[in-house]
Amino acid sequence: MLVYSIIGIAVYYAQEYIMLHPIKLDKSHKYNFKHPFNELNIAYDNNSNINIIRFTQPQDSAKGVVLYFHGNKNNIARYTRFVPNFTRNGYEVWMIDYPGFGKSTGNFTEETLYNWSLVLYNIARKQYQPANIIIYGKSLGTGIAAQLASVRDCKSLVLETPYYSMTSLAGRFFWMYPLDKMIHYKLPTNEFLQKVTAPVVIFHGTSDNIIPYSNAEELKKELKPGDEFITLEGGTHNSLNGFKQMQQKLDSIMQ
Repeated sequence: MLVYSIIGIAVYYAQEYIMLHPIKLDKSHKYNFKHPFNELNIAYDNNSNINIIRFTQPQDSAKGVVLYFHGNKNNIARYTRFVPNFTRNGYEVWMIDYPGFGKSTGNFTEETLYNWSLVLYNIARKQYQPANIIIYGKSLGTGIAAQLASVRDCKSLVLETPYYSMTSLAGRFFWMYPLDKMIHYKLPTNEFLQKVTAPVVIFHGTSDNIIPYSNAEELKKELKPGDEFITLEGGTHNSLNGFKQMQQKLDSIMQ
């Protein structure tokens, strides 16, 4: 019983350290990306700043925009290697850092993640119609992307290595605890998908040891006719970008 209690207390109080691995940057930091970009900083409230990097196309030539919600590590800089997946098809890519990641500041809460995603979408809507907006989530960002697509229209929702919910994912290791009461971040992707009217495409690898394929596979029952769950045999959590099948599908989505 003592060991059970100690582990339970550790899970409750240390889950942010287990789940989140941000790298903060000073507000004076100068990004040096290969692709043309501009930087936007938005004062969300007195205590928080939203940092957004917009990878651009030549003036007035963009077919649309990909709103990209990244994973749980580092900051925007870690994910810029994926920008060509979209810019080669004529799309802009807008990436947002979460509170405590990169130059973004503020308190990391589930509500804040949803609110900030809506800020990004509203900015995009000033320039693009929903039919030209793709919402994309990778790993941690899949729950955020799914929530946004459940309340706003878009061309499509794309999820790379998603989870059924954070609670179910934690249950893989800590099934013996009342996780519904312990986990601070629920991110119920399964519930959000039930409300998404746009086409959904999911990519997941069978050798993912971070978010098990079996956990993501549960999302199949939430998909509509016409939605796709694409299994990449042997794919790991961070290797899917190297699969030709994934690249071809991304190209087709942006036609």
